Amino acid sequence: MAIPTLDPNAPDFTRRSLNLADPRLGAKALAASDEFFAPKERMLDPQPAVFIPGKYDDHGKWMDGWETRRKRTTGQDWCIVKLARLGTIEGVDIDTSHFTGNFPPAASIEACASRGEFPADDAQWHMLVAPTALQGNQHHYIPVRHPEAFTHVRITLFPDGGVARLRVYGRPAFEEALATSEQGALVDLAAAINGAHVVTANNQHFGLAANMLMPGRGANMGDGWETRRRREPGNDWAIVALARPGVIRKIEVDTAFFKGNYPDRCSLQAAYVTGGTDESLVTQAMFWPVLLPEQPLRMDHQHLYESEIAALGAVTHVRFNIFPDGGVSRLRLWGEPA
Repeated sequence: MAIPTLDPNAPDFTRRSLNLADPRLGAKALAASDEFFAPKERMLDPQPAVFIPGKYDDHGKWMDGWETRRKRTTGQDWCIVKLARLGTIEGVDIDTSHFTGNFPPAASIEACASRGEFPADDAQWHMLVAPTALQGNQHHYIPVRHPEAFTHVRITLFPDGGVARLRVYGRPAFEEALATSEQGALVDLAAAINGAHVVTANNQHFGLAANMLMPGRGANMGDGWETRRRREPGNDWAIVALARPGVIRKIEVDTAFFKGNYPDRCSLQAAYVTGGTDESLVTQAMFWPVLLPEQPLRMDHQHLYESEIAALGAVTHVRFNIFPDGGVSRLRLWGEPA
């Protein structure tokens, strides 16, 4: 598995928004006009696309993405994707990595809102990205400005070709989280599917901090936040913006699969933040009040805290500290939305 990296050239919406087309959250590639060379599901893989020289299958060169055959008729190829949750869309990434002589010359993206698994025949599709010229072997970050929330997107290729990855960055509708939770139940305010996101982290060498906000327990040691070995004083940290302001009642720190590399201790600070920039939060967070005092951690273990949590009232952000370094699989912050 490739170690994920943050693209320094990626726009801000890729960091502040959730990839609503992530299959780990429940997104699905539902249908495509053609997938002769490579299946549509591969286009949604959360890992970066790879190229394997000399790898072929029954249809030709194996490619890491969705690829249609060479079109010999009129028309365009298309694929419909069901998003993980109803949400507003802030931008997309049409990634043609490793597609050079076989990328589409252009592509467009439309979206609709539908209650069913598949969009109805009379679904109203809205153009989010008009037909846009593409280049081979590169990311195409395209901002979207549309106020409505959607459940499905349709990417159209003009006329055919291959797309390595499709990312649809947006904000999940928090009302959906409330609708699916039991009456009076606490809501995980740090869950990515509910709209939480990692503002920044001081180090993400072996695993992205955003992995901590994904659903379920980690699949392996690569499915978590892991920093490099610290060789200087201090500790590692990550700042998380909650899905909604809320009062945190229960905390879980899960070190699943981290055995020789779990942190020795952890703590949480929190605050209700209004205004400012992500950069300003880094300095502010050092002085936020303590939500959870330092707690010892164990390898490959789910740690639950309730009585240890300080009464800070409603908060919007937390700073998660690990001492001195290491890996954490999941962070859960259950609370009452304010």
